[in-house]
Amino acid sequence: MVCKRKGAGLPACPPCKQPRSLPREPQQPQEREEEIREPDCEEPPENPGDCWREPQPLAPDINQLPPSILLKIFSNLSLNERCLSASLVCKYWRDLCLDFQFWKQLDLSSRQQVTDELLEKIASRSQNITEINISDCRNISDTGVCVLAFKCPGLLRYTAYRCKQLSDTSIIAVASQCPHLQKVHVGNQDRLTDEGLKQLGSKCRELKDIHFGQCYKISDEGMIIIAKGCLKLQRIYMQENKLVTDESVKAFAEHCPELQYVGFMGCSVTSKGVIHLTNLRNLSSLDLRHITELDNETVMEIVKRCKNLTSLNLCLNWIINDRCVEVIAKEGQNLKELYLVSCKITDYALIAIGRYSMTIETVDVGWCKEITDQGATQIAQSSKSLRYLGLMRCDKVNEVTVEQLVQQYSHITFSTVLQDCKRTLERAYQMGWTPNMSTAS
Repeated sequence: MVCKRKGAGLPACPPCKQPRSLPREPQQPQEREEEIREPDCEEPPENPGDCWREPQPLAPDINQLPPSILLKIFSNLSLNERCLSASLVCKYWRDLCLDFQFWKQLDLSSRQQVTDELLEKIASRSQNITEINISDCRNISDTGVCVLAFKCPGLLRYTAYRCKQLSDTSIIAVASQCPHLQKVHVGNQDRLTDEGLKQLGSKCRELKDIHFGQCYKISDEGMIIIAKGCLKLQRIYMQENKLVTDESVKAFAEHCPELQYVGFMGCSVTSKGVIHLTNLRNLSSLDLRHITELDNETVMEIVKRCKNLTSLNLCLNWIINDRCVEVIAKEGQNLKELYLVSCKITDYALIAIGRYSMTIETVDVGWCKEITDQGATQIAQSSKSLRYLGLMRCDKVNEVTVEQLVQQYSHITFSTVLQDCKRTLERAYQMGWTPNMSTAS
């Protein structure tokens, strides 16, 4: 039996040549030991072909990227991801996560561990904060907000929804220390009064966006001062402010010509005040849900004169009728959204929208009891722009008809209880949810 040597048939590895040199002096034992440990030529490998392999390249290290690239990557992480994950990887990443650009816009909403002390530390470290959201932070008091305002005079946007523990002291401090303020959203603060609004109106001339919904102590007195002092206002939203009346609406219409978004949902406002909004040539979104009194003539006049109007919400105004909707469809040249939940309309309103409007994409007629299969079918057939039709609790619309419309007009989303449930279940399946089919023992 012939024994074949391992590696036979492969090209032999050329021997490593020792360079010629002059005779050297006798080496010390330590030097000879080092020479033995580090020979000039390593032992031939088991596979002779290995001699020709180049050294493997080092694995790429993300830290070799320029800091600017890493900062760009980290900017896509949330505050929690940066603070609780990325910053714990290494000191270099921790330093990057503390970069000033990540602390200019802070969303601390719903974090109950945020206290006055922590807010002060954040403000002391990052005095260039331009935007902060402390909504639902119940452990922050007026003291913490005052410190924040004092240390961050460049604050531009302040949001504090449902912070019922805060009072006028907070908003006065923000108004006094942050003169360049542009946005104040402090909805559902029971202790906020006209005193705070007076400071905003007199000191924050750059204010563009305000939200005082469900601040029940606010009245015309404070609102009129804001209207007269903040001439650059573009957005105003009120909700259930029963002390706000037509006088406020009139003041904003007269003094704030740049207004684009106006909302007075559930306020003590009537057509006498709303008619003044026809002066707002830049008005694009109008929310008049459930106001005290609104007639059809006022709505039609607004649509005729506010040519840039794209969204109109008339929900819960029982008097709005088919004739008004027909005029809206004809005159709303740029209108894209029309909300008519619980209005006094019939199929004719839907037929008019489909026939006369070339721009309306969203129509919601939920809870309109006189809407039937005919209206839903005809608007779907005739409208070239419709993409959403809300039919929630339109009980005279048959679900079989809706299912047929879904199949026939796939570009339109039809909203009913059953259709919404189907879409929710479909999204759950797409996200990996599987029903538990096991039966209880």
